[in-house]
Amino acid sequence: MPEEVLFKSESRQSRAAVADYLRSIADKLDAGEPVSLIAGDQSITLDVPAQPTFEVKAERETSKSGGSPELSLELELEWDEGAPDGDTSLSVE
Repeated sequence: MPEEVLFKSESRQSRAAVADYLRSIADKLDAGEPVSLIAGDQSITLDVPAQPTFEVKAERETSKSGGSPELSLELELEWDEGAPDGDTSLSVE
């Protein structure tokens, strides 16, 4: 299925700033409120369902030129519009 990017933002920030941003999103999710993302002239508001699929992934990407590997932590919420909620559990330690 083709992917359409509706919003994208990437910037270097302190861990504290990232944590504040994630807390803001977490507060919206906890309250059942829509999540609005704004960066420059881009914006989108998403109504996240009560039980989206939550994907957590840690990756190491190595370059073909032999440079230093890049590590990433990806947190992703996914849902089908109009689909019923699923039920899974995950913990962070």
